[in-house]
Amino acid sequence: MRITVLSGGIGGATFVGGLLDEVGADADVTVVGNTADDIWLFGLKVCPDLDTLMYTLGGGIDPERRWGRADETWSVKEELAAYGAQPTWFGLGDRDVATHLVRTQMLEAGYPLSEVTRALCVRWEPGVTLLPMTDDRVETHVVIEDEGQRSAVHFQEYWVRLRAAVPAHGVVMIGIDEARPGPGVLEAIAEADVVLVPPSNPVVSVGPILAVPGISDALRATKAPVVGVSPIIGSGAVRGMADQLLTGLGVEVSAGAVGALYGSRSGDGVLDGWLVDTSDESQLPAVAAAGLEGRAVPLYMSDAGTTRTLAADALALAREIGTRS
Repeated sequence: MRITVLSGGIGGATFVGGLLDEVGADADVTVVGNTADDIWLFGLKVCPDLDTLMYTLGGGIDPERRWGRADETWSVKEELAAYGAQPTWFGLGDRDVATHLVRTQMLEAGYPLSEVTRALCVRWEPGVTLLPMTDDRVETHVVIEDEGQRSAVHFQEYWVRLRAAVPAHGVVMIGIDEARPGPGVLEAIAEADVVLVPPSNPVVSVGPILAVPGISDALRATKAPVVGVSPIIGSGAVRGMADQLLTGLGVEVSAGAVGALYGSRSGDGVLDGWLVDTSDESQLPAVAAAGLEGRAVPLYMSDAGTTRTLAADALALAREIGTRS
């Protein structure tokens, strides 16, 4: 079985871990990772979502923070602060810096991000083929208001420095119109038996992947069933700031509304099926109205067992849809 996953960072990486537990060696899994969170810091190229996927699946993630390296130390961060180097709001751990140094050296030597990511994965052996959504530079910026003036700040500044505590009035993806799908991305979608969209942020994690010209068209064209998992349970995001960003875009914070935001492939959307939490079973009529095949299952990925079960539920819905198409 060939499975393609469109993923952001923490939620997506956790889900893919459960998926690998479920399918074992019987599947060929490709993960298309969001790169619009990427940022240049202190002369280094930092790819938060790609690294979270790589570290999580390769066994190097900090298990409590669920981002960055395990057993991290912070000498470089402390020395940069002593020099007054900016920005002070984003800290790079000592172990993590090594990844960014290698990546930056390879990029400056002329290698595209896709080849650099492949090289980094040789060390981590994540058990999947990890593909950047694009080799081109794309950055998500969030529109905020400060003293009556609107401006756009990099997503990392909105999330890390501002802690998503100020209202978002919009999202701008710099460079997205000129971006091209990364090598292998369109093929991974076209040749998949199943495409899955895990519970990642629909605005700044999965949204940029879908916005790369050609990727949404590939999803609409693939013969594989496309099933997504809601990142919203009740009236809030399980993790992160999806609720703040959805509100800023005028989208209701609910599992049904996010399913409708992705839309059905029977219309102009990209999904066939949509999983909501058992507590959101009342959202299923809205899911059906959006043209999606819905199921209510437990969505909390509280441990390896519940995460594996969620992955199995997503695959089961995909099989049901596939048998009818």
